[in-house]
Amino acid sequence: MQNINHLIRKNKSQFINENKNFIYKCTYSISKKYLQWENDDELSIALIAFNKACDNYTECKGNFYTYAKIIIKNALIDYFRKNKNLPLLTFDNDQYDMEKLDNSSAIDSFEIERENKNRADEIIEFSKELAKYKIKFNNLVNSSPKHKDTRNSALGIALKICNNDEISSYILHNRRLPIKKICAYTGFNRKFVDKWRKYIIALFILFNSEKFIYIKSYLNIKVGESNE
Repeated sequence: MQNINHLIRKNKSQFINENKNFIYKCTYSISKKYLQWENDDELSIALIAFNKACDNYTECKGNFYTYAKIIIKNALIDYFRKNKNLPLLTFDNDQYDMEKLDNSSAIDSFEIERENKNRADEIIEFSKELAKYKIKFNNLVNSSPKHKDTRNSALGIALKICNNDEISSYILHNRRLPIKKICAYTGFNRKFVDKWRKYIIALFILFNSEKFIYIKSYLNIKVGESNE
């Protein structure tokens, strides 16, 4: 098999065109709807992300298609998050969540493949960021909500406050949640926001930053349906 970088340098346009089926599948895995290249913004966003992956890929980032899928998924999540007509974003299933990023055994397994090593490096940086909010990564893992609906509600809060400049600025400056303002803005009650404060902060850190692309992809977000 030819080197991916060689194929990209030889004719990037042809390489992208030959991988449109891959791009479509990645987009569908998030949007969960049938799409048309001529009509759907999601595919345009994914195509731009794949082009970015082509430009930025190096062998140290692991398998190209794993890397490209991560870039596409994060671009789509960012697009949905910033869209005023925000669809409901949810965790895809119970398999991917904070507890699966846990501890030394997970870190060791990450080093088996290069893309997993990149995720391990992100976990170290994420732990440092959490420490600024006086949150320990291991404590976060142990105190994360077990019920999927609870996790999805916390995700919804985190994504909404990422879109609110006033609340985001307050959190970044004071390293804590303005719970009263968040409740008024999101419609959730104080008890819920206060109980899952650390988990919401962690999600805010992840989705308010352009970093942590491997962790965000590992959490496996999709467009979901309302539970109401």
